[in-house]
Amino acid sequence: MSASLIARLLLSLCFLLLAACAANPALEESRKAFANGAAEAALRDLQARVEADPRNLELRSYWLRQRDGLTLRQLALADQARSAGRFDEAEAALTLARQFDPRHPRVVAGLAQVEAQRRRQQQAQAAGQALARGDRVGAEAAARSVLAGDPAHPVARAVIRQLEEQAAARDPLPQALRGPLARVVTLEFRDAPLRSVLEVLARESGLNFVLDKDVRPEAKVSLFVRKSPIDEVLRLLLLTQQLERKLLNENSVLVYPNTPAKQKDYQELVTRSFYLANADPRQAMAMIKQMVKTKDLFVEEKLNLLVMKDTPEAVRLAERLIAGLDLAEPEVMLEVEVMEISRNKLLELGLRFPDQVGYGLLQPTTTSAVTTTTGTTISQNLGGQLLPGNINLRETGAMLPYVANPGLLLNLKDQDGSANLLANPRIRVRNRDKARIHIGEKLPVFTTTSTANVGVSASVNYLDVGLKLEVEPSVHLDEEVAIKVNLEVSSIVKEVLGPSSSLAYQVGTRSAATSLRLKDGETQVLAGLISDEERSSANRLPGLGSMPGLGRLFSSQKDVENKTEIVLLITPRVVRNVVQPSLASATQPAGTEGAVGAMPLLLGSAGAAAVPLGAGGGGRVLALAGAGGPAAPAPAPAPAPGGELAPPALELSTPERVAPGEPFAVTLRLSGPAGEGGPVLLAYDTRQVEPLDQPGEGGDALALRLPAGDSGVLTARFRARPGAAGEAPFSVLSAQVRLGGQPVSPLLPAPVHLQIVP
Repeated sequence: MSASLIARLLLSLCFLLLAACAANPALEESRKAFANGAAEAALRDLQARVEADPRNLELRSYWLRQRDGLTLRQLALADQARSAGRFDEAEAALTLARQFDPRHPRVVAGLAQVEAQRRRQQQAQAAGQALARGDRVGAEAAARSVLAGDPAHPVARAVIRQLEEQAAARDPLPQALRGPLARVVTLEFRDAPLRSVLEVLARESGLNFVLDKDVRPEAKVSLFVRKSPIDEVLRLLLLTQQLERKLLNENSVLVYPNTPAKQKDYQELVTRSFYLANADPRQAMAMIKQMVKTKDLFVEEKLNLLVMKDTPEAVRLAERLIAGLDLAEPEVMLEVEVMEISRNKLLELGLRFPDQVGYGLLQPTTTSAVTTTTGTTISQNLGGQLLPGNINLRETGAMLPYVANPGLLLNLKDQDGSANLLANPRIRVRNRDKARIHIGEKLPVFTTTSTANVGVSASVNYLDVGLKLEVEPSVHLDEEVAIKVNLEVSSIVKEVLGPSSSLAYQVGTRSAATSLRLKDGETQVLAGLISDEERSSANRLPGLGSMPGLGRLFSSQKDVENKTEIVLLITPRVVRNVVQPSLASATQPAGTEGAVGAMPLLLGSAGAAAVPLGAGGGGRVLALAGAGGPAAPAPAPAPAPGGELAPPALELSTPERVAPGEPFAVTLRLSGPAGEGGPVLLAYDTRQVEPLDQPGEGGDALALRLPAGDSGVLTARFRARPGAAGEAPFSVLSAQVRLGGQPVSPLLPAPVHLQIVP
């Protein structure tokens, strides 16, 4: 092909390229628009161009690429904002991404996720506010509602953790129920029928009892308790009679035999789904089977889901156990510095004479000979030996003198080198996992195999040469890291020729293995892997080379000094350690073998003693008083069985609402039989209100004294704190009056909530 034809072809190709560029001006204009920085406007203009020219596939492809790139950028910004809790910013980024691609699945899912996270955030904040007000039941319900949708929500987990800590700090007894079950009673029964005991409790406390047909009402009961809540007394009574109860409402109780058949009929079961973040669901299932004795369990490994069905008490116990198991594994960042310090010296100086000379018969079979320009013929088959000139190697029977080639060599070599190699890798590894670092080369080593009637086959293996480091850290709770270290540094010393032209390598290696324990951020130096080599060799002419002084003219001296040292510096930095649950070291109630997860059967202490009320059913009811906790409003006094009067009742009242900084009065009114006054302890919220009568005492309760008589009214003056808002609860913790010379605990009122409205 001529040069002119090639030139014409190149010129035609250039014209075609220019024509192709000029044939798609819309694409060029769109590229310029994106280059100017107005990406959103450029994308809208590009989309309009694509809709106007749908057959322009190149323009459409460019539009799809730009649209996906802008959408992914906004999605990344939304993910960052959502992780930081900036939901408005995340929603704005997703709204902009929806303008780019309205049908993108991640955009639609992201908007729904932002809305759900915002709703859960509001519920978590409401749970925190309820906990601050002292509403433990409402706080726990709101927090668990959040954790049902997001098990890792930090605010909800913090609320649950505070609730558990408060529960562990309090008396291990369960919270008293509201209504009649919270009242305090003193009972004495000796061999009384069960029916009589329940009748007395029903008549004196207003409880409703429903008995299963298999309950034996004539069973004998001996019971002596003083100043204990009815709820705890009833639990103790039923347990000793091998009975069980079910609360129908705050004043109705179903009693049935505690047998497996009745448990199946009356005991309600609940299901709970645990979405595990870190733990293996199989291990969680094994733990629940062993500790809680639950049989109905389901595991979905793809979702890391564990579903259990059991009683509410067993589910609560399983929840506490899983909270201690589902913890993130510790991780550590290992900062490693490896230095190899080497120094090499080589001095080779002097004349090197041939090692041997000879005289002999040359074989005529040599066919490869080269004749030099000086007439010297060198035979390759003779190992490069120097022969006299003008010798025809094809002649037979030639007897000739010869010497090894080269005949004389002057060595003039002086080398001095140093090296300082540094490798500084950083590797992040989980607890008790192995991490490997290899910095070097993989050298191929060929292996040939000869098989009869088949031939020769070759295979290749790779040899690792360089720096190899293997570490296995173990993170401890005290921020210390135990590390197993294996270090190996290898290098090629020389190549070794094997049979059939195969090649192998002589490898020099230095290794160290140790175990050490370091604090977080502590650096440990491993040094001393030193290789110090000194070699000296000489090639001398026999006799003459050994002469003092002049011997240097007939010898060649070679001195080699090689010194290398390996230094390893390792620094662990704990990225994440085990966050031990607050109750991990505390003893938690686990129920009994028959009732897993049930609260301990303990009797709590009550207030002051009350006056005897009456008798019935084979025993005597010695005292029946109101509890110090929340209870139903006190009923009007009525004659008790036996002709004695019921204890007096205490009423508590406050204004419905006040403004911040406004003073107000809290009224305590004692109604019932006339008697002497006594002390009363009034609790209030110190963050919302402050007392005006006794401002110097401090605390969250005010000690007052009730006046004497059935119409005595006690007034305590308070003031709403400036800037306060919301509910301010008031409750009577304890009260006592004297009736007929005997101390009596009046029926305590229910708490009252004052609204502070700015």
